[in-house]
Amino acid sequence: QVQLVESGGGLVQAGASLRLACVASGRTFSSYALGWFRQAPGKEREFVAGINWSGGSTYYADSVKGRFTISRDNAKNTVNLQMNSLKPEDTATYYCAAGPNARGMNYYSTWAYDYWGQGTQVTVSS
Repeated sequence: QVQLVESGGGLVQAGASLRLACVASGRTFSSYALGWFRQAPGKEREFVAGINWSGGSTYYADSVKGRFTISRDNAKNTVNLQMNSLKPEDTATYYCAAGPNARGMNYYSTWAYDYWGQGTQVTVSS
């Protein structure tokens, strides 16, 4: 069982930066692949970024590539999302997720993840 708690959201202007953090409970944190997803009102939850168990492989949605960076610290049971050059279209609730780090895992799909946090709101004004 893994419990995830996100923090770091807020209201910022376009062009600003935010750093989201997700702290996980559980002794097997380092065995999980992790992801960040977001969901805007009236839209489906979408993939933002993913990272494998070691941090050696990362994956990004095209819409955030070059602006967002995912990282993890297995010693601290945390995964972070550094978001730079924020745009109004980045406005959403951001969710942290954890799933078994299996061969062939589809990081881009919500179905690959077993555990989800409650979300943190990010609002970017123009």
